[in-house]
Amino acid sequence: MRWRRRLGRIGFWLLIAAITVFALFPFYYAVISSFRAGSDLFTVAYWPEAFDPSNYAAVFQRQPFGRNIANSIAVAAAVVTLSLVLSLTAAYSLGRVRFRGRTTLLFTILSVSMFPQVAVLSGLFELIRVFGLYNSLPGLVLANLILTLPFTVWVLTTFMRELPKELEEAAIVDGAGPWTLVWRVFLPLMGPAVVTTGLLAFIVAWNEFLFALTFTLSDEKRTVPVAIALMSGASAYELPWGNIMAASVVVTLPVVVLVLVFQRRIVSGLTAGAVKG
Repeated sequence: MRWRRRLGRIGFWLLIAAITVFALFPFYYAVISSFRAGSDLFTVAYWPEAFDPSNYAAVFQRQPFGRNIANSIAVAAAVVTLSLVLSLTAAYSLGRVRFRGRTTLLFTILSVSMFPQVAVLSGLFELIRVFGLYNSLPGLVLANLILTLPFTVWVLTTFMRELPKELEEAAIVDGAGPWTLVWRVFLPLMGPAVVTTGLLAFIVAWNEFLFALTFTLSDEKRTVPVAIALMSGASAYELPWGNIMAASVVVTLPVVVLVLVFQRRIVSGLTAGAVKG
């Protein structure tokens, strides 16, 4: 029996190691490639041979990449803020208030996320053009809300339903109104869920490409995914692959840092409500 348990543990940790390598190897190889230049990029190397930071310097010298990063931060932060504020109020209505058609409305909101971006691209373009938001950061915020709001409303509504009714009833007896219930009673209890949902919304807005490519025209208004995609050369072999790898590493680090900082709350948010006692 002992050797079976040991084999089981060894197999389990081998599986964990394989999944870890599979998940981290692309980023590891991008980091190695970002320090290589010239023809060295077309040879396979699994270990760092040199540390030449010229690719990182070139990314910020040849184009306004710092401005592109600032644009992505501004858009993602605005999207997360608006998504969470709107989703918390909607989650209270859909999760705590009984009214006719509540389930139908919730599934309608969720169904919006099932449409591919291309399906809503033309209509959204016309909407942004009418509002005069083309080639502007508010236009990108409006477009990204279509991607994040259905998900955040659905997730926060699920968590809102799990909160005990006794807290709500006690607050109502003390004279609390709907806004007080949402922001002072439910929000502190939903901290892990809000952090997890907000981080996922940030990742969606940070990595969004199609809307950013369609609704921006100038380099000063583009976000980092579009800026990286538009790095070009005379041919495939003359593409600045080293610069592209360096830029990819730079834009991946903020997401990695956020996950490491909020990892405990993310785990709490993902496991909340999994066990009922």
